[in-house]
Amino acid sequence: MANGKQYSVLNFDRNSRSTSIDIYDYKTLKKVKTLVNSSDIDMGYFSNYAFSKDENKILLAFEEESIFRRSTLGKYVVFNIQENSIQSVANYKIQEPTFSPDGKQVAYGYNNNLYVKNLENNKVTQITFDGKKNKIINGITDWVYEEEFAFVRAFDWNADSNKIAFIRFDETNVPEFSMDVYGNGLYQTQQVFKYPKAGEANAVVSLHVYDLTSNSKNQVEVNKSYSDFYIPRIEWTNDGNILSAQYTNRHQNELDLWMINTKTNTTNLVLAETDKAYIDVTDNLTFLKDNSFIWTSEKDGYNHIYHYSEAGKLINQVTKGNWDVTNYYGYDEKNNKIFYQSVENGSINRDVYSIKLNGRNKTRLTKNNGTNNASFSANFSYFINTFSSAKTPPEYSLNNSNSGNLIKSIKDNDVLSRNLSEYKTSEKEFSTIQINGNNLNMWMIKPADFDTSKQYPLLMYQYSGPGSQQVANKWNSANDYWYQYLAQKGYIVACVDGRGTGFKGADFKKVTQKELGKYEVEDQISAAKELGKLPFIDASRIGIWGWSYGGFMSSNCLFKGNDVFKMAIAVAPVTSWRFYDTIYTERYMTTPQENPSGYDENSPINHVDKLKGDFLLVHGSADDNVHLQNTMRLAEALIQADKQFDWVIYPDKNHGIYGGNTRLHLYKKMTNFIDENLGDKILKERKTKVNQVKIKG
Repeated sequence: MANGKQYSVLNFDRNSRSTSIDIYDYKTLKKVKTLVNSSDIDMGYFSNYAFSKDENKILLAFEEESIFRRSTLGKYVVFNIQENSIQSVANYKIQEPTFSPDGKQVAYGYNNNLYVKNLENNKVTQITFDGKKNKIINGITDWVYEEEFAFVRAFDWNADSNKIAFIRFDETNVPEFSMDVYGNGLYQTQQVFKYPKAGEANAVVSLHVYDLTSNSKNQVEVNKSYSDFYIPRIEWTNDGNILSAQYTNRHQNELDLWMINTKTNTTNLVLAETDKAYIDVTDNLTFLKDNSFIWTSEKDGYNHIYHYSEAGKLINQVTKGNWDVTNYYGYDEKNNKIFYQSVENGSINRDVYSIKLNGRNKTRLTKNNGTNNASFSANFSYFINTFSSAKTPPEYSLNNSNSGNLIKSIKDNDVLSRNLSEYKTSEKEFSTIQINGNNLNMWMIKPADFDTSKQYPLLMYQYSGPGSQQVANKWNSANDYWYQYLAQKGYIVACVDGRGTGFKGADFKKVTQKELGKYEVEDQISAAKELGKLPFIDASRIGIWGWSYGGFMSSNCLFKGNDVFKMAIAVAPVTSWRFYDTIYTERYMTTPQENPSGYDENSPINHVDKLKGDFLLVHGSADDNVHLQNTMRLAEALIQADKQFDWVIYPDKNHGIYGGNTRLHLYKKMTNFIDENLGDKILKERKTKVNQVKIKG
């Protein structure tokens, strides 16, 4: 909360099926009061909430339904805390309702247009009129922006609550993607939406500003050096007339920060970054009171924090070193401090730090090695730290932001630890492995009754996508419990983060540029060979699996490493980057027209003739992200190459493949496949055949 002494929590009461927004005190951690309870509102329970800037009003979301990964539709009401009253925003489902800074208005998206509701007189003003499905979208991102630039609300209020800046998407020339939805009816239906695949037309984007005082709308033009571009971020500065907008070219190796004076209709390019590979877009831009700004960049080879003047002149580099800043928490104006998270204490760990704006007096605020993540109070006097490691389940504590010292434990998860003690589990062992001239991070899980005199089958897991990380010192993810199950069945499970993964500097991450699937596959094959030399691993029984990018990788590893891997599982794999979207793919590969060899030489489809081992291919038929087309084209290539394989399609399931018994079915399927192709039964059959040959001989 704004007072810096309290925080709010959305609580759910399972017995009454009601939700409430409750206020807690930082120092005592006890509930102080309830602001609103859904049982007092005749609309069912609310599932989300947002405060006005003065915290006198709350937007409550009801009947939310998912559209894509981040976007939702819902019904919304405004709860006035002082008056204890409810006011409907609209009597239909809307998107991204957002308070004006003065709390008197709410802007929202509906049917691809933007609207503003005046909460004082209930008047609704429609500010765009050309919105049309699969044609024009105003103020809400299209599919590819939502997926790859990770935002949905493409509009922003200015500080004076009298202007709204928004991005308009013209999807007219973007090719359509259609997806059958089988459902329960006699005939299937289709979901049709615009999806620009690599090399195809993107939506044409333009930036506009609507003035609520004059009811006028103006398009913003900036003098770019490129014609095909994205606008991945817009944000008003503290000045109600100055809008910041970030533009990037289609290759995403040039990122420009523009300051737009909407009063004088002038534009000023204050920052222009270029990179030989690509530049990541972040949400770290922070404007100080004097309109100087904080910015993060990899320009010195690692991701660090910089301070620039209003005009874009570098004041100083705040953080420095051969390590990456992994999260920027904010700027404490009163104490002139920046709070951030980094991997300075080892690339598999995360710690929280404070540092003065001038780059001095850096303080490590977290004490335990593992993964620390902070949530700060509004005035930065406290932070709630979430800590976990491979050995310690998540612990939540209240800490002093000046020293990092513990004030109070909130939750220690001892119950979880006790529950897990009833099961046979193994330690996740961290190490590094020297592969292709690089020290790669690795973890390994062995059976609890591990015997050095025995040989075990090895299952490798990886994701390997650009900037990703799977080898991290944190508590179990869902898959880790499955790995424990496999380990106790007699498998060794290992994971290696190869070249192209993150948090080891820009060069290590960007080495895969224009060649996705080349160096990453080489590293996994080499790692498997090295691990196969260990006396306790049976080199004839090594398998690999992955999901999405990891499925792309595991397919390539089995095909190209056919003398190393006996089996592979690919779930929802990309099988050709020609089938994937523009923003993600072209960031790393440029276009297929410019780089055909990069696309085709590393596509699993073009290496099916090399398949020798056992292959399980899995996909959801309603995957709007990695389309079923990927699996169908790979399956057809395998069939025409007369290669036997196993596969399963999950009807109407998206990229996550879940719902009902789906995940249970999938993991049983994968476990059985591993048992059939790597397990001890295979070893016994092999030994039996060898003995029969000896007897006959």
